[in-house]
Amino acid sequence: MTGKFITFEGGEGAGKSTQAARLAVRLREHGIDVVETREPGGTPGAEAIRSLVVEGDADRWDGVTEALLMNAARADHVTRRIRPALTRGSWIVCDRYIDSTLAYQGAGKGMAVDALRAMHRFATNDLWPDLTLVLDLPALFGGARAAARGALDRFEKTGGQFHDNVAQSFRDFAIADPARVRLIDATGDIDSVAAAVWREVETLLPC
Repeated sequence: MTGKFITFEGGEGAGKSTQAARLAVRLREHGIDVVETREPGGTPGAEAIRSLVVEGDADRWDGVTEALLMNAARADHVTRRIRPALTRGSWIVCDRYIDSTLAYQGAGKGMAVDALRAMHRFATNDLWPDLTLVLDLPALFGGARAAARGALDRFEKTGGQFHDNVAQSFRDFAIADPARVRLIDATGDIDSVAAAVWREVETLLPC
């Protein structure tokens, strides 16, 4: 039996890492083997590419270069970690995946969505999540949370309109693909957000 592939998406400071970790704990309490991972990253090779993507000045790369780097990292991640885990029946909980590419390099940097989808199909043999949870938070609030954490990465340094476009694109994904993409209000406290996440995930549990 193959496992399930769950991704967390959203803008900067939305709480993806926190909620992904909490979900992994709860799934393990139900006897499920869980692999926690992230993008870009998740394997040694992909983590090396991550450093190129997230470090440096905001304008270090244009959208095309970013997308190519993201997909190079993703190809290694899927081949070496995600697919083997799914095949052995583990569940994947991943902090970011394809929807971040569509939002950041697409809506944020103006790349054509069709081109980004084609790159994804080539890099992953068209592997999409079973469930994507978008933590929805106004970009202004998310930026303040990110700043409070300390040093900013390249994307967190980018201007406000970029992040407004990214946030709206995530909402649009939920409207366009409600079977896979679910919008979670991330303005509440950690426990209330975790409860909303679980309501969506428990529909995947075996009866």
